[in-house]
Amino acid sequence: MILMIIEDMLNNLGCASVTVAATVDQAIAHVDAKVFDAALLDVNLNGINSYPVADALAARGVPFVFSTGYSVNGLREDYRDRPVLTKPYPYRDFVTTLTRLFASSSQ
Repeated sequence: MILMIIEDMLNNLGCASVTVAATVDQAIAHVDAKVFDAALLDVNLNGINSYPVADALAARGVPFVFSTGYSVNGLREDYRDRPVLTKPYPYRDFVTTLTRLFASSSQ
């Protein structure tokens, strides 16, 4: 349900294409098969941490934002410099964080 809400929010922001994955394996398959402008990555995908997905995105130079119920200090140390949306996050924070991500990745 939350995934559908986030997908709707991205579409409302004008994203032309949104790809979703509920598991680490699905996400890595998408990263391997497609080109992404950016990604929103939940730290926990069905009980599995998503760092392998973050590693794959970082290796391809895809900017991404972590979404988590944990603080930045709860992230793996090498990813603590990444943008984080702490759940639950208001729509305003969602928009601001993604706008900054796109602005920094286009420079």
